[in-house]
Amino acid sequence: MKTIIVTGIGGVVGQGIVRNARAMGRNLRIVGVNVSRVSAGNHMCDEVVEVPYAYDDNYISAMLKVVSETGAELIIPSTDYESYYLAKHQSEFTIPIAASPAEVTFFCLDKYRNWEAFTQKNIPFAPSVLPSKFDGEFDRYIVKPREGRGSRGIHVQPSNVSSFDDTNLVQQLLEGPEITSTFYVLKDGSLLGTITMRRELESGNTARAEVVKDYDKEIETLAQHMIDAFPFRGSVNIQSKVTAHGIVPFEINCRISGTNSIRSQFGFNDVAFTIEELLFHETPAKPMVKKGSAMRVMVDVVYPDMQLSDINNKNDQYYIYQ
Repeated sequence: MKTIIVTGIGGVVGQGIVRNARAMGRNLRIVGVNVSRVSAGNHMCDEVVEVPYAYDDNYISAMLKVVSETGAELIIPSTDYESYYLAKHQSEFTIPIAASPAEVTFFCLDKYRNWEAFTQKNIPFAPSVLPSKFDGEFDRYIVKPREGRGSRGIHVQPSNVSSFDDTNLVQQLLEGPEITSTFYVLKDGSLLGTITMRRELESGNTARAEVVKDYDKEIETLAQHMIDAFPFRGSVNIQSKVTAHGIVPFEINCRISGTNSIRSQFGFNDVAFTIEELLFHETPAKPMVKKGSAMRVMVDVVYPDMQLSDINNKNDQYYIYQ
């Protein structure tokens, strides 16, 4: 039995990662970490450990302790900050971390830095400017936080851009359908495959999604351009608009993203790719993506006769009501 650590098990990304890891049937012991000891992911994990936020001074020492005490052989981060901070401190860990190098995860944290980095390499990205420098460059625009917040804090065409500080950015409002694409890069830097979906959001999370193949060639070309310019590794997610001038990204998630549990059902299991490659040292098979649609629904994890403070892990007595 091999042990892996999955971070952020209280969120939909982390929960999807755990479900996909379990479905592999590889006899994995899963240690979930989260900023809250009790969350929606506890019932799927063999052990749950509470850790500080990734930007806390004690985060890395806490994660090193979890690795030491559990004998884990792989860490799969589910949040942008954890991907960056863990990658930044990779040399302090004796096990692999499923994230691109810190130089990449750093600029992907910040949409303005992302725009600067991509522009320098002639990679398309939604034109962006800081509020303090905005001079009416765009006829239609949005103002949003530079660092991702799950589609929160977005203001469409605000009348007074100068009221926003430079922790935000002004981004040209692109016209066209929105798509979400994921590609996987092997350790040797080669592109394994891609998948693209149209999706609809509710409260910042995917509610409905449909696999489409109309844009496969363009996405492959874009992904290859990104790989040639920067050392992306593992799973990378692109949020983009299909415009009259081609596909233009407006956000890059340099980690396994929230639709991982949906992707796996249509032939693109980037969680499995990650575990096969980094834990078992196997080369994943090229994905064979199938068409289809999915919807997210709510279920309840019910613990009879237990207080919330007593919830621990998958060995608790619980049932799922759906």
